[in-house]
Amino acid sequence: MTLDVRAQTVGEGGWVGISIPRVEDAALLAGRGRFIDDLGMPPGTLHAAILRSPHAHATIESIRTDAARAMPGVAAILTGTELRALTTSLVVGVKAPVECWPMAIDRVRYVGEPVAVAVATDRYLAEDALDAIEVSYAPLPAVVAPLDALRDGAPLLHEGFPGNIASDRSFSYGDPDGAFASAPHRIGVDVDYPRNACTPIETYGVVAEYDPALDAYDVLANFQGPFSIHAVIARALRVPGNRLRLRTPPDSGGSFGVKQGIFPYIVLIAVAARLAGRPVKWIEDRMEHLAGAVSATNRVTRLQAAVAEDGRILALDWDQIEDCGAHLRAPEPATLYRMHGNMTGAYAIRNLHIRNRVVVTNKLPTGLNRGFGGPQIYFPLERLISRIAATLGLDPLAVVRRNLVPADAFPYRTATGALLDSGDYRAALDVALRDGDHESLLARRAAARVEGRLYGIGYAAVVEPSVSNMGYITTVLTAAERRRAGPKNGAQATATITLDPVGSVSVHVASVPQGQGHRTVLSQVVADVFGLRPSDIRVVTELDTAKDAWSIASGNYASRFAPAVAGAAQIAATRLRERLARIAAAQLNARADELVFSAGKVFSPGNPGNAIPFTRLAATGHWAPATLPEEVEQSLRETVFWTPPQLDAPNDADEVNSSLCHGFIFDFCGVEVDRDTGEIRLDRYVTMHDCGRILHPGMVAGQITGGFAHALGAALLEEQSYAPDGSLLTGTLADYLIPTAREVPEPVILHYETPSPFTPLGAKGVGEGNTMSTPVCIANAVADALGLADIRLPLLPSRLSEALHGAEPQPPHHEARPPQATQGERTLFGRGRASVDATPEQLWAMLLDPALLARVVPGADNVRRESDTRFRAEVTLGIGPVRGRYRAEIALSDLDPPRAVTLSGSVDGALGFGRGRGRLRLVPVGQARTELTYDYEAAVGGKIASIGGRLLDGAARVVIGQFFESLAVQASGRRPSLWRRLLRLFRRRA
Repeated sequence: MTLDVRAQTVGEGGWVGISIPRVEDAALLAGRGRFIDDLGMPPGTLHAAILRSPHAHATIESIRTDAARAMPGVAAILTGTELRALTTSLVVGVKAPVECWPMAIDRVRYVGEPVAVAVATDRYLAEDALDAIEVSYAPLPAVVAPLDALRDGAPLLHEGFPGNIASDRSFSYGDPDGAFASAPHRIGVDVDYPRNACTPIETYGVVAEYDPALDAYDVLANFQGPFSIHAVIARALRVPGNRLRLRTPPDSGGSFGVKQGIFPYIVLIAVAARLAGRPVKWIEDRMEHLAGAVSATNRVTRLQAAVAEDGRILALDWDQIEDCGAHLRAPEPATLYRMHGNMTGAYAIRNLHIRNRVVVTNKLPTGLNRGFGGPQIYFPLERLISRIAATLGLDPLAVVRRNLVPADAFPYRTATGALLDSGDYRAALDVALRDGDHESLLARRAAARVEGRLYGIGYAAVVEPSVSNMGYITTVLTAAERRRAGPKNGAQATATITLDPVGSVSVHVASVPQGQGHRTVLSQVVADVFGLRPSDIRVVTELDTAKDAWSIASGNYASRFAPAVAGAAQIAATRLRERLARIAAAQLNARADELVFSAGKVFSPGNPGNAIPFTRLAATGHWAPATLPEEVEQSLRETVFWTPPQLDAPNDADEVNSSLCHGFIFDFCGVEVDRDTGEIRLDRYVTMHDCGRILHPGMVAGQITGGFAHALGAALLEEQSYAPDGSLLTGTLADYLIPTAREVPEPVILHYETPSPFTPLGAKGVGEGNTMSTPVCIANAVADALGLADIRLPLLPSRLSEALHGAEPQPPHHEARPPQATQGERTLFGRGRASVDATPEQLWAMLLDPALLARVVPGADNVRRESDTRFRAEVTLGIGPVRGRYRAEIALSDLDPPRAVTLSGSVDGALGFGRGRGRLRLVPVGQARTELTYDYEAAVGGKIASIGGRLLDGAARVVIGQFFESLAVQASGRRPSLWRRLLRLFRRRA
């Protein structure tokens, strides 16, 4: 992209609206970013490591920490007992008798839940201490799918959530029953929208310190907000808000929403610092992030529409079941209610019925994720549009056009209460089709189908909300409950402009960027107000709650920067400029309202030669405050707290304007599906955006492209997947697949601007839109290509194979079927054989000798005999990136000496648990040779089960091969090198 750079002067249009180089890039591209792990730490800082549950659901019977506490360098061990004594339960998002702690107290409810924290002089010693903590679990049945959680007899996660239902609310707007009764068609879709995670380059980071003299905490964390969570943290730590200082680093390596979910870890590390008596630092690793951060919700939706013959939608009936995971942490169930005002999307539909149920399951708790509730709404809604067109034999574009909100209706109040600020949706759609060359896609599809290729076109029209109303979440409460609690509403944005003694301008905002370019855009906005260059403006974005102006709405979320934060900065700068104009008017003998701020000077248009340098004028309040006009109290600083009046609290009819601004997006794309492999090739993707006034075209393009890449992953690759028993199947980036630059084509980006009348700059948000529109647009295209009525994300070739090739045949009866795993496990199985230079009697004697077993069991430090056929051992095993110390038990049963024996074993450690069982047969061959055959099955759970099938399957063969290699070596007395070929043989046959 070519950037429009203006070096010294700018024309009449100002700096806003042009793509100047980003201020942030000079440091970032040179590796001089200031991220949390780069910053200097307080003297004596300790380091924390977190022990996590390997079980999806289990009672904690005991935690033995004596050995860990006695290890050199270990300063403290924190368990649920200490945590409960020093903190209060986290706020739960609904009114229910349920406790929610940052770590397990007496029961674990998901794989990856913190169970203990080790604090030591370095991270390595802290990790070693985790190996020495012994936790005894009693596994419980787990429930993973939200529909299963609702079934009678399902495992209950919390007594305070009967039937695993945290909330069940129904809403009615207009006359949906009448519309359905009179409509000629009832058309619906059922959608099971999957979970997906955020994968920022930088994971969570916390540095916490406790001051016992003040009973106060000082925390540095790459938390993004909203800062309403500050109150949640302070409450949990049992201190007033003014004794919790929360700071953010200058830079954050991405978030996409996920760094809101760091707050339970802030509480955890703060308490660890209190116990240790020194500052404590914790930096999350990638596997912890995938297993223990937060993810987007998965949602089961049944959406029905009452439809006229021409495709007009007369009413909608939403039935939504939201899965928030094991705990309902603030602000959840916000994902379900963020879009409540926008349940009709871009369409003029006046009759709705909505039922919202929130359930808990044995999965990672959910939180903010780019799009935050939008993908879960627009996937069923836009699939419904496609289904209506297919059912009635209509052009999908005709159905879209027929239902769009008309241009003369803006500002348009939706049936559920949203106030759509501006737009001309049909005009934007027409421009997109024209400038995006829609006709060529139609021609490509026709030509491809003549040739027998699978080509489809998809469409999506969505409204992108931005600047969330802080009160929308209270829609989960009844009107009576809201009246008792008091009103909550608004979206307060904060900005401060400061002038120093040499007339320089500084800007500070209470928004924590994660790479968006706040400093660049704010410098443009303020430079335009003062007639300066962006390089003259210094922008500070890190936040310190002890010193800076902020409110509970502060933070970087809901695409609120351009419409709200930048707007607040403009208001603050404008107010300060008005004071400066009154000072200058007295000196220039001119009227304040006629003065011009331009090119670093202040002057009257009628006498431009009589000018005051801006720096001299700006410094007046420092050097000569007594000369200020009587009506100017001070001219050094202006702080603005701005909240738009359009964001009221929900009313008694449950109508809520859940967001201030509403951009419009219309996407269309062409895809081809490989008939043999099911691979999807994105041929062309066009995305049209009305995001109001564009402040920096280059960064808008970057936001759209980033959102498109994020959405492409959700459409084609990404799913946070759990086995039915609750074990995490996507615990590394080997199995949780994300797109790289190579897989992301460049979208065609178009714009149609209708400035918002509700924001100071006319801007709307643009950071999330394609995460809402792109997954369903691509799904509609694939459904068109394959003629599918139902389609599920992600669009993996394996999922499309049934549509392409029919159902996969069942394996023949003689093939071995995988055994069923139990709680929190992943099952592996295999078989092998080899010849050993030893008699069956020699091998049998070895299996009963602890000293020889110690040399045979891979990684064993020692083997202790518990009985004639039972042994205990300490073993160290590594699989891929996972290596840890385990406590092992080995048992021999079904003895048929010296012909056959069953070996059973179990291991348990900080990284997970496992069990195995194998039948070993010893058949003599000649006088001193034995043919050894074995069949085995093994199951693993916890962190080790998350490293992916490819690593686990290979690892099982390696570990079992090592056992039999060692057995053969010890029996024959030969050197291990002679048996390496035998090991390779085991690996190949297992």
